[in-house]
Amino acid sequence: MIATQNLTLRFGKRALFEDVNIKFTPGNCYGLIGANGAGKSTFLKILSGEIDASSGEVTKTPGERMAVLKQNHYEFDDYEVIKTVIMGHSRLFEVMEQKDALYAKPDFSEEDGMLVAELEGEFAELNGWDAESEAAGLLTGLGIPNEMHDKKMAELEGNMKLRVLLAQALFGNPHILLLDEPTNHLDLDSINWLENFLADFRGTVIVVSHDRHFLNQVCTHIADIDFGKIQLYVGNYDFWYESSQLLCSCNATPTRKKKKRLKIWSSLFAALVLTPLNLSRLRHGRNYSIRSPLTILSPLTANIPMLLSRPIEKQAKTS
Repeated sequence: MIATQNLTLRFGKRALFEDVNIKFTPGNCYGLIGANGAGKSTFLKILSGEIDASSGEVTKTPGERMAVLKQNHYEFDDYEVIKTVIMGHSRLFEVMEQKDALYAKPDFSEEDGMLVAELEGEFAELNGWDAESEAAGLLTGLGIPNEMHDKKMAELEGNMKLRVLLAQALFGNPHILLLDEPTNHLDLDSINWLENFLADFRGTVIVVSHDRHFLNQVCTHIADIDFGKIQLYVGNYDFWYESSQLLCSCNATPTRKKKKRLKIWSSLFAALVLTPLNLSRLRHGRNYSIRSPLTILSPLTANIPMLLSRPIEKQAKTS
C-alpha cells in the first residue's frame, strides 16, 4: 500500500498539487491520467522519492519494496544486460556482489567464511538461485533475444535499452510498481506479454500511459489529475470516460430522464468491469468486487441513485 496525506507541490506561486489525499492498495492497477502538464510523471517521482513535496507526506507499508521504471537510458551502460535486470532488486544485487568479492579474495579468512555463510542464507531467502533465470524470462518476454543477455548495455540500441529497464522494474516481484509510459517502443507481442504479466501481478501498480487500449486492458482504477487534485474512479479508461460523459449529460438533463440513462449506463458498467485483468483475478480465486464510480463521483452524487455493488463473480455468471 502507498498513500499520500495532504500532499502539496508548489513551483513559486503555482500549485501543481494541493492537499492530495489518495491511497493505492495491493491487487489493483491504477492508471494515472490528466492533460499534458498536469503532473503525471511528477506525481510518480514524488511517490518514488525522487522529488520532495512542498508539504504533506508519502507513506507505504513498512517492509514493502518499490520498483520504478527508470528513464535514464545511459545509467547502466557499463553493466551486462542480465546484471542490469537483477539490479532491479538492489539488496539481492548487493548480496551477490559481496559474495563474489569474498570468494575472489586470495587470502580468504575464517571471518570471511562466516560472512559468506550469512550472505548465502540471505541470498537463498531472496530467491537468488533463480535470479538469472527470472531475469532471462523477463527479457525474452519483452523481445530481447538470448544472445543479447550477456552484452553490455552500451552495445544496445535505445529501444532495446528501454525494454531492459522495464524488465529491471518488473524483476524480483516488487510490492509496488511505478511505470511511466511502459509501452513506449514495445511491439504488439511485447505489449500483450506485459498486459498478461500485470494481470497476474499481486502488488500495487501505478501506471502513466498514452496507450488507451493498454489502460483498458490492465487498469482496475483511473486516477484523474485535474486542477491540482486527484480523483479516483473505479474501472478502466473507457469506463471512466463513459461515466464522466454520463454525469455531464445528467447535469443538463431533467430528473425524469436520468433514470432511463442510468439504466443504460448500468449495463455498460457490467460489461466494462470484466476486463481481462479482472477476469484473471477471478480465475485466481480472488475475492474481488467493484463498486460503481457513481458512489464517489461529484458533484452529482446527491442527485443520482447509487448503483448496487455486485461481486465480479456474480457479474460473470450473468454476463
